Amino acid sequence: MSAPPNQPPRVRLIFGALMLVMLLAALDQTIVSTALPTIVGELGGLEHLSWVVTAYLLAVTVVTPLYGKLGDLYGRKRVLQVALALFLVGSALCGAAQDMTELIAFRAVQGLGGGGLMVSAQAAIGDVVSPRERGRFLGAFGAVFGVASVAGPLIGGFFTSHATWRWIFYVNLPLGAAAFVALAFALPSATERVRHAIDYAGTALLAIALSALVLLTTLGGTSYAWGSPFIVFLGALAVVGIVGFAVAERRAAEPVLPPALARNRVFVVTSAIGLVVGFALFGALTYLPLFQQVVREQSPTSSGLQLFPLMGGLLASSIASGQVISRSGRYKPFPIAGTAIATTGLVLLAGLHASTSTPDAALRMLVLGLGLGMVMQVLVLAVQNAVPYEQLGVATSGATLFRSIGGSLGTAVLGAVFANHLTARLGAGGPALGGARVNPAALERLPARVHERYVTAFMDSLHLVFVVAAVVMAVAFVLTWLLEERPLRQTVETAGVAEAFAPPQDSDSARELTRTLSRLVGRERTRRYIERMVAEAGLDLSPAEAWLLRRVEDGGEVPHRETLVAARGQLLGRGLVIERNGAGLALTDPGRLTADRLHEAHCVCLRRLLADWPAGDEPELQPIITRLARELATTPRS
Repeated sequence: MSAPPNQPPRVRLIFGALMLVMLLAALDQTIVSTALPTIVGELGGLEHLSWVVTAYLLAVTVVTPLYGKLGDLYGRKRVLQVALALFLVGSALCGAAQDMTELIAFRAVQGLGGGGLMVSAQAAIGDVVSPRERGRFLGAFGAVFGVASVAGPLIGGFFTSHATWRWIFYVNLPLGAAAFVALAFALPSATERVRHAIDYAGTALLAIALSALVLLTTLGGTSYAWGSPFIVFLGALAVVGIVGFAVAERRAAEPVLPPALARNRVFVVTSAIGLVVGFALFGALTYLPLFQQVVREQSPTSSGLQLFPLMGGLLASSIASGQVISRSGRYKPFPIAGTAIATTGLVLLAGLHASTSTPDAALRMLVLGLGLGMVMQVLVLAVQNAVPYEQLGVATSGATLFRSIGGSLGTAVLGAVFANHLTARLGAGGPALGGARVNPAALERLPARVHERYVTAFMDSLHLVFVVAAVVMAVAFVLTWLLEERPLRQTVETAGVAEAFAPPQDSDSARELTRTLSRLVGRERTRRYIERMVAEAGLDLSPAEAWLLRRVEDGGEVPHRETLVAARGQLLGRGLVIERNGAGLALTDPGRLTADRLHEAHCVCLRRLLADWPAGDEPELQPIITRLARELATTPRS
């Protein structure tokens, strides 16, 4: 995936390095799924299998609200380098892990860095490209998550089959080191700093509450009895963490989740739906490879390939539904239909059995993917469309935060359901969880009767996992009917793959609005758009003349294009520009007045895009409009 065309070599190098670190962080959300049976077979700890996925997702979730503000305070280059170093250290430790406890702990370290890579890389691109080009770059970043979600299980299976599962972590080291060197030399150190009151207390309490919940659901009924003092302690700690988080958010100057959002019905409903969707997606990705490898005796590589219908369906339906929403302005039907289809898909997956054919299993996974793709991207769009300007940034971040929380809790809860049921089915006389490991090669060495009993119990446990997931998704279907549909603002549109795969975000309102305006104006910067701007200024200029005049005003280099030759001659003939001795063009006094009128007209056009935002009440919007009108005029016309 290359950089957008016509970019300087330095920008291409930075873009490539940022894409690489984003890809590494995104891959590690899904790359372990097809390796899990082999990992458990070597390290043991089947009852804690879900934690290999959960530890990474949970760490990413809790640090996401911090990294964006730390980048503003200390510089995005420095914060990105620290996050990349932490990610690589975690990767090296994961590859060297000798037991399941070590692997889980090191996955958390890896996630602490991975969350920073995702947030900081998206923010850093704004330091090196103009607003006019930013939309295309951010679109490519979104595509990274689509590629990673499809390719992750396949790459994990390939390394597990042809080398060792440890290489799914070791491969990060040379690639990450190359990106680190490229960014160290090419990425500028932005001098602008933004002061923030970071909500450390809220972030810490959120981490405590989520960790306690995940530990409770994972350990309860397996390592500890549900009524044991430790499990009761975890339950009390989760309650204290949640209450403490709510209190901290009321007092924080810049809270992770402002209490006012809880009074916004659209935000509450979309957050609940998002949590459930994350629950189902990561739960399915974790346990489908177990079915393929343990029950159907497929290789890790083959099990990765057989996840393609799910991820391919998700990708296809997210793109198609995004295009329909952009044309129609209607978005509520998609989450309703999507959750219904996804529920059907999970019910179909609950019916998998050892004799299920590959096409049959693929069709069931395709149904789930098609349903999820119709839901995920709508959630951020609906939230952005329903909040006032001052809540735009935190509402956008909150929407993705709840999806990440859903992924963490879903994997843990379904893991607890699976482990508890498998333990109950096997009983005291069956293969011990610590001894008979899930590695398919080890299962083949079991006596025939023991092997059959184990696989039957395993399949029954997976059946229950998908039944529970289907019930939870059915709750999401009910919730979608409560989603209020409002007319779409002009600046709100679906971002397609970028939102469908829910990259973690941390954004303030000004940055979020700048991003959406840049994408929208960048897309609309066509002949018709420039003609509207010229008409607003009341001038008799062609689009090429108007663009060239603004370009000369801002001192930008005039490209040598055939389409601009006539415009250059017209401006010289009108007396709006003059030739400087070997130094290009310069504005005359009439040319300067004309350029000022074009700038004012450009601002008016931008204000019209913001007509459904309270621009008069938000003094922060005017500088954004003025700056964008200036910056968008200095970039090459497409």
